[in-house]
Amino acid sequence: MSAHGTTRPLTIADFSAKKQAGEPIVMVTAYDHPSAQIVEEAGVDMVLVGDSAAMTVLGYPSTVPVTVDEMLMLTRAVRRGLTTPLLVGDLPFGSYEASDALAVETAQRFVKEAGCDLVKIERGGTTVDRARAIVAAGIPVIGHIGLTPQTATALGGYRAQGRSAEAALALIDDALALQDAGCSLLVIEAVPAEVTELLMPLMRIPVIGIGAGADADGQVLVLHDLLGIYDGPAAKFVKRYADLRSVAVAGVGEYAREVRSGAYPAAEHGYGMPEGEADRLRELLAKGR
Repeated sequence: MSAHGTTRPLTIADFSAKKQAGEPIVMVTAYDHPSAQIVEEAGVDMVLVGDSAAMTVLGYPSTVPVTVDEMLMLTRAVRRGLTTPLLVGDLPFGSYEASDALAVETAQRFVKEAGCDLVKIERGGTTVDRARAIVAAGIPVIGHIGLTPQTATALGGYRAQGRSAEAALALIDDALALQDAGCSLLVIEAVPAEVTELLMPLMRIPVIGIGAGADADGQVLVLHDLLGIYDGPAAKFVKRYADLRSVAVAGVGEYAREVRSGAYPAAEHGYGMPEGEADRLRELLAKGR
């Protein structure tokens, strides 16, 4: 039995059961095959290949430039490293907003080409219609409200949402609309804990929080944030569970010093010829082959 408490791949029904049982859901955002193997072994329940990869691993200034093809490449790599957790693909900016047909087509690519169990889309409003269309096409959907990075500029930047009663009510309305549209789960990001507390009794589907307090059914953090790999600015809700970047910099620095000093490679790091072969090679070279 794995660290998940099961030897089989998890299903959406398992997450509903966790919600009913009050068992917290563990979700991590990861972007490549080695990371997928790590979180699999650590026993997480669900892995999101988020469009935050645009900044975290691809070096873009925001999530907006990342393409569907780039996201599919990353998602396929994660898929190959997972057995038990559910895999969620993040539909990037511009790949689903224009029409229901576009949304369904993009979602189908993430399922067919990358092996996703679910897809995630951001915001309420017209996104509710897109969610409904994707669900009707037979693909499970995770909604995402609160701070939605794809539209952070329109929201006034990367900051908490729903801090006034009116803004909080709008978020709750979006959550209920996404639930009614058939979403299987909901991510709620960077909202006051009081909003999450008031929302939870209204939700039949599991709610995953990130910077949204402790009342959600589960939590999600980016692997590069929680392990201290990413050197960019960290949100208030990020907790560092390790400082791997410092360890990595120190390790590469030591390697560089040893190469420059001649300490690496030593004899034990190389290969030798069988006895007598080096002498034979010298003879062959001396004879002009």
